[in-house]
Amino acid sequence: MEAKERVLEVLKQQGEPLNAGKITELSGLDRKEVDKAMKVLKDEGAIVSPKRCFWEPKP
Repeated sequence: MEAKERVLEVLKQQGEPLNAGKITELSGLDRKEVDKAMKVLKDEGAIVSPKRCFWEPKP
């Protein structure tokens, strides 16, 4: 599974906005991998930020 798919899966499973640190903890991925994956997901519009530094899947 690609890092961005894993990040998106974790966000969907939790059902609440998460920060990168929590995503790193829950996914088991390296923080740099999470940051790269989140940048791609943001650029694709797959995740949105309801509050600063917290992310959730786009509804």
